[in-house]
Amino acid sequence: MEAAGRRLLAATGLAGLAGVSTVGYALWEARQYTLREVTVSLPRHTSREAHPPLRLLHLSDLHLSPRDTDRMAWVSDLARLEPDLTVVTGDFHGDATGPALALEALAPLLARPGAYVRGSNDYFAPSASNPLKYLQGPSELRTRRARIDTTPLDEGLAAAGWVDLDNARAELVVGSWRIDARGVDDPHIRRDRYDTVAGPFDATADLRLGVAHAPYRRVLDPMAADGADLILAGHTHGGQICLPWVGALVTNCDLPRRQAKGLSRWDGAALHVSAGLGTSPFTPIRLACRPEATLLTLVER
Repeated sequence: MEAAGRRLLAATGLAGLAGVSTVGYALWEARQYTLREVTVSLPRHTSREAHPPLRLLHLSDLHLSPRDTDRMAWVSDLARLEPDLTVVTGDFHGDATGPALALEALAPLLARPGAYVRGSNDYFAPSASNPLKYLQGPSELRTRRARIDTTPLDEGLAAAGWVDLDNARAELVVGSWRIDARGVDDPHIRRDRYDTVAGPFDATADLRLGVAHAPYRRVLDPMAADGADLILAGHTHGGQICLPWVGALVTNCDLPRRQAKGLSRWDGAALHVSAGLGTSPFTPIRLACRPEATLLTLVER
């Protein structure tokens, strides 16, 4: 009995050490910012010669707060890539200081064309919650969360010429590319109004682009049906906690887990879901899912 007790104590100690080590690694991984580069082949909509490739930088879920100086510096350094267009799919903020921090981090990119939509964390400050609830389905917005004033961010981005695509359509001209773009406000908190921008994309546009923060089917389906070439989204954090041979455990929306991050197809459209760069300040961990930005090189078939 005494030997069995020692073995149980040793096993418990090893399990505890493994748990502490895993958490330590997950805290470290959440700061290992990664640039991914992906080539996207798009249909050519006219008989004219193909355009030169378009370099689109996709950023999402920055979740910036004052302690994220390393993330801010990393984002600023992305300007060295000289993207033709930057698209941010929401959740700039990690707390009420987020608007000023986001403008500071993005400042070197603001000299180039850009577009964006908002996420729930751009309206409401994060609050502590039981992370196990995420395993039960998409999270619900807590009405007691403090409101964030998005005006400073909106004014700063507008001054730089960036386009707000929240429940809006716009024509963007980037180099020789003419882009018919549309987006929705955050579907996760039901601010999306796709009906206000619905309808076939411009048949003569070189790129038909859809943008949303949270990739819910009720937004992806009509965007694809209307003829989108490419849909960009974030929100999922790539699952944030992933397991070998399993992948993401959750997407925090109704997107299939296998599409929690990266490039896939959605009813004829290319769908790129960014795993994002940040986390909630209350769960600052990632496991087998490094924070990322993606440089998409768009080429016409």
